[in-house]
Amino acid sequence: QVQLVESGGGLVQAGGSLRLSCAASGRTFRSSAMGWFRQAPGKEREFVAAVSWSGGRTFYADSVKGRFTISRDNAKKTVYVQMNSLKPEDTAVYYCAARPDSGEVATTQLAYEYWGQGTQVTVSS
Repeated sequence: QVQLVESGGGLVQAGGSLRLSCAASGRTFRSSAMGWFRQAPGKEREFVAAVSWSGGRTFYADSVKGRFTISRDNAKKTVYVQMNSLKPEDTAVYYCAARPDSGEVATTQLAYEYWGQGTQVTVSS
């Protein structure tokens, strides 16, 4: 089993930056692909970014490409997303997710088995 705990959310002005962290427990982290999703008020949860088990492959939603960077530290069992040039439309609860049955990136929620509780990111205009 994998437990995920997100941190690093908060309030930031448009154009600012935040780095979210997701600390994982469990023995399967190193072989798991990891993803970040977000859910804005009144909207469905959507894919943000994903990283393969080794960190060698990443994939981004078009809406964040060039602004967000996903990375992982397998020794620390932690995955990160660096968010730059934030926009008010980035406001959402951000969730970390783990895919222990595969080390390859995926963009659909059903591909991920474990989820964190989420961390709020609010971008003011």
